[in-house]
Amino acid sequence: MNAMPLNVRIRLSVMMFLQYMLFAAWFVQLAGYLDNIGVKGTMKALILSSMPLGCLISPIFCMIADRHFASQKVLMILNFACAGLLFLAALQCNPVALFVILLLAMLCYMPTWSLTSAVAMSNAPSEKFPQIRVFGSIGWVAASVFSLIAVKFFNGAKIDGTAIPLYCGAGTALVAGLLNLTLPNTPPPSKGKPASIVDVLGLRALGLLKSPNFAFFMLVSILAMIPFTMYFSYGSQFFKSQGYETITARMSLGQVSEMLIMLLVPIALTRYGAKWAITAGLGALVVRYVAFLAGGMLGQEWLYYIAILVHGAIFGLLIVGGQVYVDKKAPPEIKAQAQGLVGLLLFGVGMFIGTFASERLISMYTAETMIDNVMTEVTNWNTVWLIMTALSAVLMAAFWFLFRDDVLKKAEAAQA
Repeated sequence: MNAMPLNVRIRLSVMMFLQYMLFAAWFVQLAGYLDNIGVKGTMKALILSSMPLGCLISPIFCMIADRHFASQKVLMILNFACAGLLFLAALQCNPVALFVILLLAMLCYMPTWSLTSAVAMSNAPSEKFPQIRVFGSIGWVAASVFSLIAVKFFNGAKIDGTAIPLYCGAGTALVAGLLNLTLPNTPPPSKGKPASIVDVLGLRALGLLKSPNFAFFMLVSILAMIPFTMYFSYGSQFFKSQGYETITARMSLGQVSEMLIMLLVPIALTRYGAKWAITAGLGALVVRYVAFLAGGMLGQEWLYYIAILVHGAIFGLLIVGGQVYVDKKAPPEIKAQAQGLVGLLLFGVGMFIGTFASERLISMYTAETMIDNVMTEVTNWNTVWLIMTALSAVLMAAFWFLFRDDVLKKAEAAQA
């Protein structure tokens, strides 16, 4: 495919914009909202785990789409279902009902990340895909606009920490579903081929774990999702506890840096290799939590913005760098399965563990304190940040000293 009509490119770009905007609109501030409605402990961790639980099962839905239905039609149905479920979630105050509904919503939503990529890559030249995909990051940033407009133009109305973001997510999902009606037809690419859950879940790629080096890489990557999830899922809770408003807007600055740093990631990977990139990504995690810790201990809140802005380096170097390493490491016949395995282990297993570990850590350092004659729960965030800093630093040092970049060495040997 050498060219595509401008109107197709616009529709594909808007598709990406809406798909990521609808998630960022409500998930970024979810922890703060759960605090406001009194959801705590295990139930809170379960609700925040709706995304990783959706990741664990969504490949099965993608397999069905690949073999039986046009991708844009499946995408439309999933978005309409997600719109209805998010609307219902906004009406709930019962934690169990909220968990069940958000889990169903994530089972519908998480497959859309793969489906939007499939639709875009089927209808656009491969070299144009990054230019289309970047609109997903732009959509994530744009999710903050509504809360800013509300504060400025609607008498200081507060959005974050309320159910309004869930309504916004539902509305955006509805618009996304309507847009999907206009997308180019993308027939099932594997129609008629045998369906295997083993292949879809990437289980054949488990053979890569026979390599101690690859197994160590996966172990560090899964453990790194604990500090990654602490910010991703619980960052809004921290900023809410510090009295910040427009939390979604503040945290979206991380996606702004992501758009810029992602342009540099291919250069860094080519020049220095996966070991350097992943170590630098782990180092960015250390920088994040040192900034949080120093900001709290020294009373320098401007340091919190450094913690937000390094998100681009963390995602680009740690996550994308790891995906590139896996792509180079895996044999051609299981490359796709290997990427599926990494997605399941990081965003499914890793984030699930990270959510519960983060909730447990926060609970350990939260105690009731009398403030203005009112018993209030206060979290010792500095201790939490210290532990996250130590964990990130240990992972960075272990990876640097114990991991061998066998892919880079193989490439250098081939050139020689």
